[in-house]
Amino acid sequence: MTSQTTIDKTPQDDPLGPRDAGTAPAKGLRGHPWLTLFAVAIGVMMVALDGTIVAIANPAIATDLKATMADVQWISHGYFLALAVTLITAGKLGDRFGHRQTFLIGIVGFAASSAAIGLSDSIAMVITFRVAQGLFGALLMPAALGLLRATFPAEKLNMAIGIWGMVIGASTAGGPIVGGLLVEHVSWQSVFFINVPVGIIALVLGLVILKDHRAENAPRSFDIPGILLLSGGMFCLVWALIKAAEWGWGDGKTWGFLGAAIVAFVLFAIWENKVAEPLIPLKLFRSVPLSAGVVLMVLMAIGFMGGLFFVTFYLQNVHGMSPVDSGLHLLPLTGMMIVGSPLAGAVITKVGPRIPLAAGMAFTAVALFGMSTLTPDTSSLTMSIWFALLGLGLAPVMVGATEVIVGNAPMELSGVAGGLQQAAMQIGGSLGTAVLGAVMASKVDSDLAGNWADAKLPPMPAEQLDQAAKAVEVGMAPVGKETPPELIAKITEVAHDTFVSGMGLACLVAAAISALAIGVALLTKRGENAEAGAGAAHI
Repeated sequence: MTSQTTIDKTPQDDPLGPRDAGTAPAKGLRGHPWLTLFAVAIGVMMVALDGTIVAIANPAIATDLKATMADVQWISHGYFLALAVTLITAGKLGDRFGHRQTFLIGIVGFAASSAAIGLSDSIAMVITFRVAQGLFGALLMPAALGLLRATFPAEKLNMAIGIWGMVIGASTAGGPIVGGLLVEHVSWQSVFFINVPVGIIALVLGLVILKDHRAENAPRSFDIPGILLLSGGMFCLVWALIKAAEWGWGDGKTWGFLGAAIVAFVLFAIWENKVAEPLIPLKLFRSVPLSAGVVLMVLMAIGFMGGLFFVTFYLQNVHGMSPVDSGLHLLPLTGMMIVGSPLAGAVITKVGPRIPLAAGMAFTAVALFGMSTLTPDTSSLTMSIWFALLGLGLAPVMVGATEVIVGNAPMELSGVAGGLQQAAMQIGGSLGTAVLGAVMASKVDSDLAGNWADAKLPPMPAEQLDQAAKAVEVGMAPVGKETPPELIAKITEVAHDTFVSGMGLACLVAAAISALAIGVALLTKRGENAEAGAGAAHI
């Protein structure tokens, strides 16, 4: 395949374009493509697992450290903010100094931060080191994609990304199971301490196996104003999405932060067109496939993360499952992602990304529509069918959209492209939780009073009804110690029916978004710059 991109044309005397120091055939361990994939997968697994495993530990942390609900929320918010805000900048660091170096620094920092959290004796320390975890995780994730892009030849890159996507999907969905087992049988600290031996293994593998790859025309300077503007805009956007549920979508503070984000992004775009070595060359987005890949990743994450958010409450609070049991019920989703991701990589290599991506979003839309029909009495078999179909739909999208983004960017911007891919997924997940959460809250607010009255339950004042609605939004029945036993069953039935109604509407919205994404998928095509630096490597 020759490179004929409109972004940065490569010299014609080499059909693979600029070659870096790592283009020689791999001999032994260092630089071997499949061993490189194994090494980066260990680090990626650690970060992806941490995104969901900690949620299970939060109640135990709150009890042990006497933390408020707001404090506990910051355990997740601090990590997510640090990760989302710095991903693209971290990718640029990898392009500048080498992805091997940033990956290894990310591994060491993430493991050390995890150990510090486990040793913390105050909620302030936990939050501080969670922010540090997010920063080091941001160094690690784009570097992993940059290493894969530089190591694998074009005909094997999709398979590698498929396995990479499998690791992320399995780790994300497996977090509740692992977290539940550790918290239940060991301690909440073990959720963080487990990252230490995993980090040591990843570090040793990285030192022995990973090879430094740098494109000849890699950036030599830093766009400090661009970094500040982009980071500020990302912070304001993510912060608005995080706080929208608390402030309300009509609140001035929500729109103030959203407005500030828009202003920062506009100023960023203006500046990037003027600077000699921009943080993100905007000509990247002249590539319609790359732009479509970024949009597709956002839309996919809205359905995936938003849907998974409600399903967790549905399984635990409506069906009364433990965290471990609820994680086991999600195994069909996890299993299909594990099996489907490498298969999707093979199919995309043969036929290109367009048809698999469109089919994946179609499966995702159908699965989310099916999930909108769940009731408090739905059987495990029926749930498993829809969860499995969701995993089958997500697998090709995770793989294909990643290849489209990374493969359509020049080699010297592979880290930035990896940061774009991860940032798109993080923002999509945040949007999914915020927007679908608003849909859920609106439906619960509109239905709860009527359902309460229809069940002939004692009327509640408006303030008490608002408090009850907040409990129902997560599938909890608003009952207290003073609630008469004869009313508990009725209140629980009303709460669960109302929650399922809200979840159903949220899943319908997510299904519609996924259906819209089918059209976006049709704009994608195989990466024009997909020729990897290790094209001559022995695979």
